[in-house]
Amino acid sequence: MHGRLSLCIASLSLVFLALLPKAHAHGYVAQVAIDGKVYIGNVPNAQPTPAIVRQINDVSPVKGASNPYLNCGQDAQKAALVANANPGSNFQFWWKGGDGSDWPHNIGPIMTYMASCGSTTCDQYDSTNAEWFKIEETGLQPGDMVWYQQNIMDGGPANVTIPSTLKSGQYLIRHEIIALHLATEMGGAEFYPSCTQVNIGGAQVGIASASEEVTFPGGYSDSDPGIYDPDIFDTPVQYTFPGPPVAAFVSGSASSGSSSSSSSSSPGSTSAPTSGTPSPTPTTPTGSASCKLRQQNFAVQKPRSISRVMAAWIKSLGR
Repeated sequence: MHGRLSLCIASLSLVFLALLPKAHAHGYVAQVAIDGKVYIGNVPNAQPTPAIVRQINDVSPVKGASNPYLNCGQDAQKAALVANANPGSNFQFWWKGGDGSDWPHNIGPIMTYMASCGSTTCDQYDSTNAEWFKIEETGLQPGDMVWYQQNIMDGGPANVTIPSTLKSGQYLIRHEIIALHLATEMGGAEFYPSCTQVNIGGAQVGIASASEEVTFPGGYSDSDPGIYDPDIFDTPVQYTFPGPPVAAFVSGSASSGSSSSSSSSSPGSTSAPTSGTPSPTPTTPTGSASCKLRQQNFAVQKPRSISRVMAAWIKSLGR
């Protein structure tokens, strides 16, 4: 009996291992398109060229909500260029794996923040104490089973619309993916922030209130719902966005973005290509790779369901 039980457990263990995510690269923002105009970013830790995206030195995720690199990414350096944009401009953020392949994760939210560069230009601005306000948050597709992050894994961009009433001036755009495939454990969430330097024209006057602004680090806690989430693999997913709500001026009313929700996206964002806006062909920079876990299929990767199967099997063998 014991031999049969050991053989069955070993067989089931092989099945469980086959369902585990495969090792794959982390990633970064490889390029940004503004109203169709493409700006190429720098490969992490490569010799920098003039760009609008602040270069990071490692494709690995930022770990821990108190990590100083939560601001703009791993040891992010000021970029040499500032791109012109307008209120209502459409941005496309193209994410890549560290080995040049498609983005490797598909579980977790996409969020975008902005911060004024104050009296200086953004190529000179130290973002350490920047005050960030949220302009969009994107979570689950209709049905609450699949994340919009899946579209990025499939090779598409994350699309963000700049608020149509945003005050003119120089801003950093902090575009962030939080990968939650390890978020069932405290500190497991993987943060991928990226900062892009822009100059917003026009004559609008929209700004966020002080209560809607946060610093990074400081805007998140490792224990926040939506960062530590023991139920992340339970479907349909009920998800709580971390951080502040989307600033009220973005949509003209207070946002409920921080409340528990299974929403798809807030105003101004979608992870699918924007209708009527041609998607530029992404350029694939080359660079060093760094490996990590990849979620291949959201529907089958529920570790607790595997545990239930194993428990039921063992119980049946004991009869």
